[in-house]
Amino acid sequence: MDKRPVGIFDSGFGGLTAVKALRALLPDEDIIYFADSARVPYGAKTPAQLRRIAKQDMDLLSSCGVKAILAACGTVSSNTADIIESYPVPAMGVIKSVVKAMGNLPLSGAVGVIATEASIKSGVYQRQLGALCPGREIIAVPCPAFVPLIESGHVSPDDEELKAAVRDALKPMKEGKIQALLLGCTHFGIISEAISAYLGEDVILVSAADCAAKEMASYLEKNSLTGGGGSLRFLTSGSAEDFSASAAKFLGTSEFPCPEHVPVMEV
Repeated sequence: MDKRPVGIFDSGFGGLTAVKALRALLPDEDIIYFADSARVPYGAKTPAQLRRIAKQDMDLLSSCGVKAILAACGTVSSNTADIIESYPVPAMGVIKSVVKAMGNLPLSGAVGVIATEASIKSGVYQRQLGALCPGREIIAVPCPAFVPLIESGHVSPDDEELKAAVRDALKPMKEGKIQALLLGCTHFGIISEAISAYLGEDVILVSAADCAAKEMASYLEKNSLTGGGGSLRFLTSGSAEDFSASAAKFLGTSEFPCPEHVPVMEV
């Protein structure tokens, strides 16, 4: 048993999907979540900036005494895998677990990948999925409009602005008749209803956040690192008030501690 907390970070609210998924699997784990809202979105950052951000975010969580770190961000995971994997505290991103889950689906037709611009440009999702499924058509599309919409509260499947953005971004997926879609940004799980409404319920959605939470839970269990009191602690570089309002919506509860503000770090 190890009662130290698990650290999770993302550029804003998206990583809360991983927090929610991990709590469902291991409700007794203590979790510290860092929302780097002052620097959202990460998808517009350069690879050099992302490398500095990854180190800064993990250093912040490490200073809180965490036993493991989940980079609940597809952009960071796809651009800084070497930094994550070599970090002194056990750490993991979201790429390997979601690609493996996608590759294990019993499908033969085209599949899609959506993520931030930086993630798609890195080509990591496409390369790893292509290696698991040689010959499979992979349609990869960057969706830069999604994160700002989600961060500003446009998350309802009935939201007209969100529906228009989904139609514009996912038209190639619909035309390509994909059988499954990899949600490569943890923010995107928040708008899965809007995505399914456009693509159709028969298209399987595979969430990076859910897969990463399962991988983290498995790692903790296999290494006898589970344990805690089920507490949540939130850190944010943005507005504590804005974070609280969005966290309540995404986590489905208003019973959580007020987030602690941390200084914005330079990149």
